[in-house]
Amino acid sequence: MLRTNDAIPPRLTARRAVLALTISLLWVAAPSSWAEESPIADVTTPKVSPFDDRDYRVLTLENGLQALLVSDPEADKAAASMNVRVGSAQDPDDLQGLAHFLEHMLFLGTEPYPESDAYQRYISDNAGSHNAFTAQQDTNYFFDIEPSALPGALDRFSEFFLSPLFNADHLESERNIVHSEYMARIRDESRRENDVLNQLLNPDNPTTGFAVGSRDTLANPPEGEATLRERVIEFYQQYYDANVMNLAVVAPQSLDELEALVVERFAAIPDHDLSVPTVDVPLIDPDTLPRYVERQSLQDRRQLRFYFPIPDPTDEYRTKPTQLIAHLLGDEGDGSLLAALRKAGLADGLSAGAGRGDGNEALFTVSISLTPAGAERLDDIEASLFAAIEQIRDAGLAQWRYDEQKSLSEQAFRFQQHGAPQQEATRLAMSLSRYPVEDVQYAAYRMDEMDSERQQLYLDALTPDNMLRFYSAPDVESDTVSPWFNTQWKEQPPTAAGQALSGLVLPEPNPFIASDLTLQPGQDEQPSALIEAPTFTAWHMQDSRFNTPSVEWRVSLQHPSASYSAEEAVLTRLLAGWLNDSLNESLYPAWIAGQAFSAYAHARGITLSFSGWRDGQTPLIEQALTQLQQADIASGAFERVRYQLQREWRNAPQASLTGQASRTLGEALLTPQWSTTELLEASQRLEKSDLENFRQRFLNGLYIDAMAVGNLTAEQARDQANLIRGALTPRLTREDIPALEPLKVSEEPTVLHPHSTREESLVLRYLQGRDTSVEEQARLSVLAQWLDTPFYQQLRTEEQLGYIVNAGYSPLLEAPGIGLIVQSPDVDSGTIAERMDVFMRAAQERLSALTDDELAAPRQAVYERLRQRDTSLQGMANRYWQATALDDIRFDRREQIADLALEVSVEELQALWPELLSHQLDIRFNPGDSPSDIATYREARTPFDAR
Repeated sequence: MLRTNDAIPPRLTARRAVLALTISLLWVAAPSSWAEESPIADVTTPKVSPFDDRDYRVLTLENGLQALLVSDPEADKAAASMNVRVGSAQDPDDLQGLAHFLEHMLFLGTEPYPESDAYQRYISDNAGSHNAFTAQQDTNYFFDIEPSALPGALDRFSEFFLSPLFNADHLESERNIVHSEYMARIRDESRRENDVLNQLLNPDNPTTGFAVGSRDTLANPPEGEATLRERVIEFYQQYYDANVMNLAVVAPQSLDELEALVVERFAAIPDHDLSVPTVDVPLIDPDTLPRYVERQSLQDRRQLRFYFPIPDPTDEYRTKPTQLIAHLLGDEGDGSLLAALRKAGLADGLSAGAGRGDGNEALFTVSISLTPAGAERLDDIEASLFAAIEQIRDAGLAQWRYDEQKSLSEQAFRFQQHGAPQQEATRLAMSLSRYPVEDVQYAAYRMDEMDSERQQLYLDALTPDNMLRFYSAPDVESDTVSPWFNTQWKEQPPTAAGQALSGLVLPEPNPFIASDLTLQPGQDEQPSALIEAPTFTAWHMQDSRFNTPSVEWRVSLQHPSASYSAEEAVLTRLLAGWLNDSLNESLYPAWIAGQAFSAYAHARGITLSFSGWRDGQTPLIEQALTQLQQADIASGAFERVRYQLQREWRNAPQASLTGQASRTLGEALLTPQWSTTELLEASQRLEKSDLENFRQRFLNGLYIDAMAVGNLTAEQARDQANLIRGALTPRLTREDIPALEPLKVSEEPTVLHPHSTREESLVLRYLQGRDTSVEEQARLSVLAQWLDTPFYQQLRTEEQLGYIVNAGYSPLLEAPGIGLIVQSPDVDSGTIAERMDVFMRAAQERLSALTDDELAAPRQAVYERLRQRDTSLQGMANRYWQATALDDIRFDRREQIADLALEVSVEELQALWPELLSHQLDIRFNPGDSPSDIATYREARTPFDAR
């Protein structure tokens, strides 16, 4: 909350003075004078849900910029997003990645705020966050911040588009950071597939270029030509213009306040009369189709995609002619294409829909996740797909089906839940750039009437002659390698016609559509105990603040042996996975209608999660419990679920390196824990009979925690809780369930290596607190906040060690800790650790000289972050539910820590620092490192001090 009264730079002072003078003169002028002098050309109010109590206003400024203002008095964060309708499609051929590089350069100083970290530090000091992304036809910049600091944030943010310095001192370092970002993603499977796909699309289409950029593509041009910095400035001047910008601001201030803030800062963005760049080159040459392509995946995963070029349907959002086709092909219910493939043992997942639109053309994609058996029958799967398409052509495009989709969309629109302000601002800025202002909120849901002619046009594009078949698997080998992500691929000749599977049936009318969507009044502040029995505890919280007649149920089925051994841990996961799998077909219509169920395993057992409309939730709960207790475990379902888990564990060494490091930390300092290698080996020893026996043992020895949060009364919740309790008849107590315990870090400096096959280097340095008290949690939260920006500035911006650099508060259950992480494509972990050591020594010196005034901003930032309101019913339910996993169940712990953060003193942090350094654990990795024996390290640890 500091720096809201910063000295105003002269340039801004002048601009504000002119505006103030203009306004003062207008008080005595005729009304028409305001229209002539105002920088606002038009004001519109978009269509919103009748249950949306926020205020909206869309401004069109005279310079062409459109700004959507959302006043949400309940918001505890302010956020803004600027979407610029320019992206990698505008990259020049000789400087691929230039749009992305420009995005990076705008963060590095402006005329009024020339310091390279001025924007970042202001955001961080005021409990905020920021980022940006570059897409093919968009570049989006966004932030959120403590609301009183919004004017200062907009001061700095608006200057990106008025007076960027294109800081020459940081040109080389930022190029290295872009290269690090490229290298951090070079093994990402989606980017590898897209790299191959771009070789198959029309090379003249500008969306098929290399978007990220690298040291090579962003190298300085030869002497005598324009420098890289000059080319960046040229690109900015050529494409960045108020006419191609769309701003969204979500904040608690009134609309009039927000309007003044925006007009004052953004009306001066230049208007060069530019328009949004368009693409008029075909996305794919139809004469090259059909094509059959295979590419090598790094992960043990087999995927089959069918791409069909179609007209881009974005502008047809009012009728959505592709939605019903995608719904029918992507159906997962009985008789669907996926159900037939699952029954035959060929696939375990399917999705369908239009994407990769460039404003002219798009790709309709059907994506199928294959089993090993499915990889041997690609032609039969293709034949089955076209049989399903033919079925839709014959009888699928019925008016009642469209009307059903329209009704569900209207329900979703009426009761939509808003995300966090930053998420909302980004979504709305993107929507404002695509749709008329009146439909900026409604476009995604709007379905006016069925356009049979357009539906038929899109369906007619889904033919074997208009198809690109794309198969990915680890055993594909080729001498042809894609240019940017090093992916082996090859083109295959057309194959023989396959045999379509039988049993395909179009879905019947959905029986799960809710009819009672009334909102029940009543609001609790936090959950309270509804039923307290030795074997069963249930909490309830009635809520109406989200204006949705929905309920979130969580039911934790806890068993003493759920994690006793690797085999038991696998069986727990198999049981949860089987329950999801076995209910997939029967409950898919419920999911479409707004009712969701899932089961997931954890250290103490399995949690059943029910989310959706209050109306109809009881039968869903009954069906899930009956299935869990009574349904046969089919051999095919067991094998399918086991294969999915084994695939996940086999792919673990290829996963995100930061994720692997975090998992290694958890394996080292939490017990009980089992490595992916141990889980994989255990799964290979288990058969269906083991799961059947485990299910019986599991259900015969349960303790249950349950919680209902949402728009239902205590009496309604009690009825459902008693239904659950009566069906499962728990017999054990909470004391019978072993706790998941944090462990104490060794006092001797230790380095552990994850089991990884990645090609980057990494250091995750974990500093563990002294005890589990809320006071200690507050201290480490404030200290982590104080470290964050300097750590990022020194190791990323200045030393260019890597793209992924951050420091933050990282508790393990109730054990507080701080995690500092750096991932690099070309700096080894030893060097990274040395640079971290240098930073830590400098931090100690800074800490010794720290004043209470200087600590005020980090304290306030922690307070504001912890005091943020929940932005969705599901998010709030999950937060309260997580509190029940701790031994000391308190639903106000977050608020308690927030209040204590304001009381943290400099002296406390100075006393804490040496203790942290003496309880330090490094997770390090260089390509080729052998994995450490994590189990031996864990077994030598003692329980963490729970004071």
